[in-house]
Amino acid sequence: MAREFDEKDFAILRKLAPEYSGILCPESGHEFHSILPPVSNHIAADEEDFAERVGRLSDEDWGYLTDQILSGREDLGCMPEEDIDTILVRIQEAVSEAAAEQVRRLYHLSGCGML
Repeated sequence: MAREFDEKDFAILRKLAPEYSGILCPESGHEFHSILPPVSNHIAADEEDFAERVGRLSDEDWGYLTDQILSGREDLGCMPEEDIDTILVRIQEAVSEAAAEQVRRLYHLSGCGML
């Protein structure tokens, strides 16, 4: 079952991908379960484009996304390592070093099949 996006989720998605208006993942045809993975994997042209897009987000947006990641509502498991590194830098700058470390651990645990 897809995550139910609220207005905050849609506002963040519009910042990241203003050219994209749907809630269906462009490649799979099903609804988004998270915000960052589809932008990373399907909407951004490359690593630099992804970095530019996530640079548009405010500290408040990063606080919200970090809470979503740590609560399990935003899943980063299918994202490439280089985009995770970009996210971790943004979280460290906008939220805290401790929060970025928690997200890093969660990403690596999920990649190892431990979660």
